[in-house]
Amino acid sequence: MATIDRAKAKAEHARALDSTMSGIRVEPLYSPENSDVDYARDLGDPGEAPYTRGVYGSMYRGRLWTMRQFAGFGTASETNERFRYLIDHGQTGLSVAFDMPTLMGLDSDHARSIGEVGREGVAVDSLQDMRELFAGISLGDVSTSMTVNSSAAMLLALYLCVGEEQGTGRDQLRGTIQTDILKEYIAQKEWIYPPEPSMRLCVDMIEFCANEMPLWHPVSISGYHIREAGSTAAQELAFTLADGFAYVEESIARGLDVDHFAPRLSFFFNAHIDFFEEIAKYRAARRIWARELKERYGAKDERSMRMRFHAQTAGVSLTAQQPEVNIVRTALEALAAVMGGCQSLHTNSYDEALALPSEHAVKIALRTQQVIAHETGAASTADPLGGSYFVEELTDELERQAYAYFEQIRELGGVIPAIRENFFQREIADASFRFQSEVEEGERTIVGVNAYEEPEDDRLDLLTIDLEFEARQIARVQALRARRDSGAVESCLARIKADAAGETNLMPALVDAAKTDVTMGEMCNALRDVWGVWRETPVF
Repeated sequence: MATIDRAKAKAEHARALDSTMSGIRVEPLYSPENSDVDYARDLGDPGEAPYTRGVYGSMYRGRLWTMRQFAGFGTASETNERFRYLIDHGQTGLSVAFDMPTLMGLDSDHARSIGEVGREGVAVDSLQDMRELFAGISLGDVSTSMTVNSSAAMLLALYLCVGEEQGTGRDQLRGTIQTDILKEYIAQKEWIYPPEPSMRLCVDMIEFCANEMPLWHPVSISGYHIREAGSTAAQELAFTLADGFAYVEESIARGLDVDHFAPRLSFFFNAHIDFFEEIAKYRAARRIWARELKERYGAKDERSMRMRFHAQTAGVSLTAQQPEVNIVRTALEALAAVMGGCQSLHTNSYDEALALPSEHAVKIALRTQQVIAHETGAASTADPLGGSYFVEELTDELERQAYAYFEQIRELGGVIPAIRENFFQREIADASFRFQSEVEEGERTIVGVNAYEEPEDDRLDLLTIDLEFEARQIARVQALRARRDSGAVESCLARIKADAAGETNLMPALVDAAKTDVTMGEMCNALRDVWGVWRETPVF
């Protein structure tokens, strides 16, 4: 019979309680001695600067957060069916997951796409695919989020065209496209071009949307993937905000007034498992953004200072072992996002550590949000943990750590020089190694992984992707090329290259190319020809 070393177990438990998941020391008790918060300076009422307590006065009493479920697999028609299923079950916003070839700017029939088409998201090669993806769904009535970065401008052009075909003008389209290329170099690694031309393309989108699509968020500045790569909460906070400041600075350098574009910038944060640390992270983020936009960048419009953010529960916290326990993790992470004041939320499905989510798992994930909204009371009052000595101290400490990182980034010359120096990559790698070592040594308990283990159980009914999807998608894109006007296509591609070589905003050329049935991959290749591609120096 196995014996338990109770003294060792007690010591490991005590070490785990000494700090947050990210390593911030936690005291056994918090009291007024731990806090020097000035209510007017540091908190303020919800809806008022510095927005620590929330960006709107009424918060969820006025309007619940948008409930989104990230969805995409196979061809556009299969994903369209999933969208309709989610809408029928009460989802209030769509969120599109694209497959790897689309994310990397490759058409489905490219040699590097083979084996990846439709596997982890939907394949979208052209206007015909985008049209089919939203068939029967009025883009004038739904808010859409698209998670894509390197090829974001091309996907936005396709989406805009579908909206106009449906009778919804570009000025009426609502939603978000991620576009955050800086976090790709830092964490997710799905880039095409070098940093400088990639930033130029992002600012083209910001400028175009500010002028043509006033209800659209052209960039969702994303800490989610930074955290998924292994960062601490403070690193996620600091690196995400540093990226946001870089986009603001580039846009101002373009000649844009900060109040013309900043109100449409949005953020995307991770909702991880350390409940109070996550809530504090969101509160610190709002306070820092409001202060810096006003004091450093001269914003006068209150909307420029209001950080609105989407949250997604932590994919990296899901375990393949005892996957049903992931329902509990996701519920707590979602509750933290709500109590931290998110404007939009995605809840992961319990089977995502094993496969793309099944319909049953997706429905449970959506129901999790609905229970939080309607049964828990969490939506009844704004910032319910505001004033907690513990939460206020965590908020202050995360803010202090974020500013320490801002100073290091400034000393390196800014975000892009820091990327080239591998600063972010090393910081995240070190944090990830520390956490994994704590798990392997038993200092951090992961239920079902290093404690409370059970024999593996393979009873789950997992979603499988039909291999025929890939062949059908390849045939579709090749048939499109055979029937379109090749002369018009070549003219569009020549225009894209000319605009890329100069200073003309690229979005009008990309929209015209989309209407002419130029494929997404062909548009990306035209820019590859002008800008080249990026190779990173690895971090070991």
